[in-house]
Amino acid sequence: MEDKEKKEMNEKITENETNDNMNEEIKEEIKDAKEEATLKDIVQNDYQEKTIVSMNVPVKKIGIAYDHRGYNLSQKLTKYLKQKGYTIVDYGSGNAMTSDYPVSAFALGKGINNNEVEKGIAICGSGIGISMACNKVKGIRCAKVDNVKEMKQSRRDNDANIMAISGKMPLIRAKDIVDVFLKTKFKGEERHQRRIDLLNNYQD
Repeated sequence: MEDKEKKEMNEKITENETNDNMNEEIKEEIKDAKEEATLKDIVQNDYQEKTIVSMNVPVKKIGIAYDHRGYNLSQKLTKYLKQKGYTIVDYGSGNAMTSDYPVSAFALGKGINNNEVEKGIAICGSGIGISMACNKVKGIRCAKVDNVKEMKQSRRDNDANIMAISGKMPLIRAKDIVDVFLKTKFKGEERHQRRIDLLNNYQD
């Protein structure tokens, strides 16, 4: 009888410890949820299974830069964002004729620094060249991303103010990444801010 009671007591203790651990995990999830974007659901992609169904819009004015290989996707994203209530400022060439991505990238970076727009989207053939050009502008933190996981981390930890993607990216994925970019907040932790300050204060 004593052994049975002892076994039941040990099982109860184990159950309580498990519940305590689960409660801590739940608390962490709730904390993270409050810090992140206010999304009804999470974007569907390689890493996540749900889809955004609606969203509030804290950022209202977005700049978009592109070259000839990013033109088509830029126009589709512009239409998508306007339907959501955003104001779009076009820093690209305005057509699909051959153009140099640094020109529009520099214009977008300056637009952010001059408070013409709050955030920016940059598109070229690979997303790499235009991201490099954007990052030549002081104060710009452009993240070249391929999925929402990278985008989310770039916003939360690095406070990216421009996202860069390939003009070949499927529209549905590009929309998902843009949604996360515009809704995810910078966590503002001291270690992350310290690293951003190092970037901002760097001089040759």
